[in-house]
Amino acid sequence: MGHRVLVVDDDATVSDVVRRYLEQAGCEVRLAADGADGLAAIAAQCPDLVVLDLMMPGIDGLEVCRRIRRQLPGLPVIMLTALGEEADRVLGLEVGADDYVTKPFSPRELVLRIQSVLRRTGGQAVSPGPSATLREADLTVDTARRVAERHGAPLALTVREFDLLVFFMRNPGRAWSRADLLDKVWGWQFGDQSTVTVHVRRLREKIENDPAEPARIRTVWGVGYTYEPLDEGHRRS
Repeated sequence: MGHRVLVVDDDATVSDVVRRYLEQAGCEVRLAADGADGLAAIAAQCPDLVVLDLMMPGIDGLEVCRRIRRQLPGLPVIMLTALGEEADRVLGLEVGADDYVTKPFSPRELVLRIQSVLRRTGGQAVSPGPSATLREADLTVDTARRVAERHGAPLALTVREFDLLVFFMRNPGRAWSRADLLDKVWGWQFGDQSTVTVHVRRLREKIENDPAEPARIRTVWGVGYTYEPLDEGHRRS
């Protein structure tokens, strides 16, 4: 049986098209017509991934995503939005979406995005490498189980946040542009680089002592970001 995908969209035509393409790709698809139905479907049988429309009556996509992140931080969410403004796309990422696709969209592109995220949750996109466990100061990351801890407590990371952290920990001390990170972590040859900015900001909030003055993920002005393992002084803080 293929991956279970829940599509939450009040537009029946969009839902049906997405369902047909996903079923052709081997997925098991369930549809929900609004946010309340979507949350009920997740509670009844947690899917492997949620495709979530942003603009819906009642409980909108942003609130659904917030509730998913509180209860199931590792559940992948791809947001569908008809809004063209960058601020609206960023807001979807801020509340925890792993990816977004702007309407009107190509169903084939959406399927490729879904497959990309599902490969990551299956552990294929981030290879085990020389060691399945990464350790640095107060961080421990098990790449095989896709579990990250700080001070021994689990970190609630989304799929993209986990992949970004693993990439940084495996490649410290080098400056990476946002385009580099889109390519290496997201697997995109082109795309909205604000996606990287938002995910870096969210990751800093979870692994830095002071996200406003980050010690690990540092900004390299005019370039992008670099990852600096903590020294002994920071380890004691």
